[in-house]
Amino acid sequence: MTPEAFKDAALALPAATHVVQWGGADVFKVGGKIFAVLGLGGAFSIKVSDIAYEALTESGAARPAPYLARAKWVAFDDLDGLDAAEVAGWLANAHALVAAKLTRAVKRELGL
Repeated sequence: MTPEAFKDAALALPAATHVVQWGGADVFKVGGKIFAVLGLGGAFSIKVSDIAYEALTESGAARPAPYLARAKWVAFDDLDGLDAAEVAGWLANAHALVAAKLTRAVKRELGL
């Protein structure tokens, strides 16, 4: 998957927004809450479910994300070689997990 495809997949999700912060990282949010971060060089971090966290970290496919592991975030070192459909699915899941925690008022405002 390319960084451009990652950005397109993240922004295709309902009410997703994009900002550049932390020294050039692409940060994707829903309702002001982060669901994915794409760093320079293709490294990225995403929010995952408890089960996905265990599966991805124990298999070695991903590692606990620095500073965010306690909130069940995982980090991947590179987009190259990853299946685009699989990454898009992870993004959709990350978006859904974060959107589910938004207040009813925010969900209604965003049309979620």
